[in-house]
Amino acid sequence: MRSQVRCPALMAPASGRRPRAPVGGTDADAAGQRLLETYAALAARGEHLLHGLLAGKPPRQWQHYPENDAIDRVSGYQWFYHSHSPEDRSGASEHGHFHLFACRPLWAGRLRSGAEKAFAALTGDPQVSVTTRHLLGMGMSAKGVPTSLFTVNSWVTGDLMLSAAGTERLLARMRLDTGHASIDAVLESVVALCAGEIHEVMAARDATLSSRPVHGVLADRNLELLSEMVIAL
Repeated sequence: MRSQVRCPALMAPASGRRPRAPVGGTDADAAGQRLLETYAALAARGEHLLHGLLAGKPPRQWQHYPENDAIDRVSGYQWFYHSHSPEDRSGASEHGHFHLFACRPLWAGRLRSGAEKAFAALTGDPQVSVTTRHLLGMGMSAKGVPTSLFTVNSWVTGDLMLSAAGTERLLARMRLDTGHASIDAVLESVVALCAGEIHEVMAARDATLSSRPVHGVLADRNLELLSEMVIAL
C-alpha cells in the first residue's frame, strides 16, 4: 500500500454480526479478501458501489446520502456520503467522500480520561454538547474505490473530535449494519487494512492543531482540512 501524508503543520462487535478482522498476519488478509469479495459481487451484478445509495443518479453537490445519515443504532456508528463543488476542492480528483462518526454512548464515558482531557486542552476545552464525534473521512474515486483518508476541523461537521488514541480505538472496533451492506463492508475493510495509515493521519491532525493558537482553533474557517493521506489499495 502506497501512501503520502499531507498536513499543513508537517509540510510547513454486535452479537450475530460478521466480525471484521483487525490488521496483522492472516487477519489483514481476511480484511483484504472481504474487500475483494465485495467488489467482485458488485461487478457480477453490474453495480457501482454507490448505485443503491444514489438511486442510480448523479450525486447532487453538498447533499447528504442518505439524507439523514446511515446509522447503525445497535453499534452506535454512522456515516454519510457527499461531494463538494469543484471550486471548493480545487485540484482534488475525488468523486466524493464518506464521513464516519461515533454516537455518544461509544465515547461519553471516556471524556474524563487523561487522553481526552489533554486533547480537549489542545483544542481550547470546548464546552459544546454534541451527539456525535467525527472519526475519519474517506475519499472515493469515480469508480467507487477509496483513494484517501483525511480529517477535518470541527466546524466542518458541526460536532467535535476525540483524541487520536480514542479515535483509533473506536475505529478498530467499528461494526456497521446500516442497511447498505456493500458500503458497510468497504468502510470496515479499509479501516481494518489501514490501521497504520490512520495512526499517521491522526498524528498529523494533532500536529496541525497544535501549530495554531488554542483559542478558537475549532472554529477557524481558514483551517478546514487538518490532515490527509493518499492511499492506493
